[in-house]
Amino acid sequence: MSKRLGILISGRGSNFLAIADAVAQHRLDAEIAVVISNHPDAPGIAVGRERGFQAITLPSKGLDREAYDCQMIEELRKSNVDLVCLAGYMRILSGHFIREFHQRILNIHPSLLPAFPGLDAQHQALDHGAKFSGCTVHFVEEGLDSGPIISQAVVPVLEDDTAESLAARILKEEHRIYPEAIALVLSGQYRIEGRRVIPFRKIFA
Repeated sequence: MSKRLGILISGRGSNFLAIADAVAQHRLDAEIAVVISNHPDAPGIAVGRERGFQAITLPSKGLDREAYDCQMIEELRKSNVDLVCLAGYMRILSGHFIREFHQRILNIHPSLLPAFPGLDAQHQALDHGAKFSGCTVHFVEEGLDSGPIISQAVVPVLEDDTAESLAARILKEEHRIYPEAIALVLSGQYRIEGRRVIPFRKIFA
């Protein structure tokens, strides 16, 4: 039986769609059980519904973080989710949520962590004169973008890059490596040693 994914989004959900495409093309043996957005007007929710997914909104405005996360936990439990994937989810998760899904939450970040965590990673890379940037899939821990790194892709920073042009090239790599990282985690063919995620074998062609 395929493992069940819960996808959290706040906007267009392009990484959600990359995951959905990988599932549809049988490159990723998983099922998207539910897509949740904290913004009622998130474009990714409309697209998810068009594709036939269970896509729901839980507005977060004005709610305490832990109280809101309890609502999300309830929805994810109802959908029997095995793995939670953040795909452009722009709200910090509470410790309660992270403990509830310990080592079962993935995030993708547009930098080569631990460099440039947090918001505006592409601006940070340009401001610091970085010659290379990229993206990182990692387990979510309570520290900001601090969890063990599962996968990374390197993108050169060009002399004429803007934050927007750099972000666009990084996004292509995000769409490539996120399904790969999910496949690895769902396979269970890895171990964590300290901060390192060590795969037993390659499981994504």
